[in-house]
Amino acid sequence: MRSMTEPKLISGNANRTLAKAVARRMSMHRGGRIGLVDARVERFNDQEIFVEVYENVRGEDMFIIQPTSNPANDNLMELLIISDALRRSSAARITAVIPYFGYARQDRRTKARTPISAKLVANLIAEAGIERVLTMDLHAAQIQGFFDIPVDNLYASPVFALDIEHHLKAQKEDLMIVSPDVGGVARARELAQRIGSPLAIVDKRREKPGEVAEMTVIGDVKGKCCIIVDDICDTAGTLCKAAEVLIASGAKEVHSYITHGVLSGPAVERITNSAMKSLVITDSIEATPEVKGAKNIRIVPTAPMFAQAIMNIWNGTSVSSLFDHETLGPIYEGMYSS
Repeated sequence: MRSMTEPKLISGNANRTLAKAVARRMSMHRGGRIGLVDARVERFNDQEIFVEVYENVRGEDMFIIQPTSNPANDNLMELLIISDALRRSSAARITAVIPYFGYARQDRRTKARTPISAKLVANLIAEAGIERVLTMDLHAAQIQGFFDIPVDNLYASPVFALDIEHHLKAQKEDLMIVSPDVGGVARARELAQRIGSPLAIVDKRREKPGEVAEMTVIGDVKGKCCIIVDDICDTAGTLCKAAEVLIASGAKEVHSYITHGVLSGPAVERITNSAMKSLVITDSIEATPEVKGAKNIRIVPTAPMFAQAIMNIWNGTSVSSLFDHETLGPIYEGMYSS
């Protein structure tokens, strides 16, 4: 039974900044204060996770905001244990809001005797009592089929389209969307269609994971303002190399729009010293001080989109309406005004 008051939000420790921003945004729309449920998510000395919820959640529609980013295992366990605490406290429904779904890159068996960890994580989430998942830009679309519960997968491309139209409108005629590999062509094509730009591909051949042996540009990028589009940037090796190859092929400048800025290891240093003029990421993963301080990294907020999606789920209305950047425009009002 749906809560008769307001949806209730609770957050783990993975990205409390985003959780608070979602709560503020929902408060604006609902005309009353919606805060995070008072709870503690702590660790014992041996790093066991302990959760205690201080507010009554009986019969409530609960939304746990918790990306499973680094440290992935700790944040995943927090999500599962928070869900168990809510289920045992008689919450009416539990929805996991997972802006970044960790283990998504392990979505198939790439060789003999390897796991499909994304499916295992899907099973764990369902068994913990979670009845619905809200996420953004899953690494592979088939992961939705790993769940036996409803999954709403939002897309960052409508927000990216708004951002591009605002920040790069002076170069609109010269824009070219670039996929950094063949596997990301569908994602890049969608954004290209949204902004009415042509598409190019950087074909890469790996000799082993984490190492790019060779890159070739498919398409004429000479004199173009290239925008690389992808879902995840981890160590940024491929991204920076792709930018170099595009510049060498005649592109006048290169920007990148990446949904999930994992940015581990030497990533920030590589991006700072790269040929890219800018890297735009979302706040699906909480930014480190190094990321915030990087001169050519910019973060676009997802709180308006997640807040609207949560309210639509709570109200039983369409979430797919948020796939359209014209629909998102009013939600991001003021942010991308002329």
